[in-house]
Amino acid sequence: MSLAPHRFFRLLIVVWVGSLITIGYAAAPTLFLMLDRIDAGAVAGRLFRIEAFVGIFCGVLSLALGNLLVRRGATGYRPLRWLLVGMLACVLVGYFALEPFMDAWRTAALATGVDVGHSAYAARFGTLHGISSLFYLVESLLGLTLVWKLPGGGSPVDGAERVGKGAAC
Repeated sequence: MSLAPHRFFRLLIVVWVGSLITIGYAAAPTLFLMLDRIDAGAVAGRLFRIEAFVGIFCGVLSLALGNLLVRRGATGYRPLRWLLVGMLACVLVGYFALEPFMDAWRTAALATGVDVGHSAYAARFGTLHGISSLFYLVESLLGLTLVWKLPGGGSPVDGAERVGKGAAC
């Protein structure tokens, strides 16, 4: 079997998990340290939107590719698909289900001249923000687990590298 599907699978996962970690745990906190809350929240919201679409794109493609690899005999990818499904569920719930409510409350608060943290929506926003953050954390942990469990180089079948055919032992 060609190594290209295995490498493309790894590339998709590394792009997804790398962007997830970078945006959520480096860029967003830095924004809140350097900008006022309203501007930092606006920029972070845009970054998380981009991240959500990166997650959907990489998740769907890697899930399809993982299914193809399993059908071709690379059964080491079978358990990885469940991690992918979990990560995709976190993106769908954390961003696409909760974020529209948070955005509506943020917009309504700004229309009254205050940020959402000082508005009548603060408690509801805070609750959903906490739940959304929990989904992001779970997605991150699933992603790190996925990277850790990725099959090594070569053409992995049952998660093991090829032996023989020039592969080092």
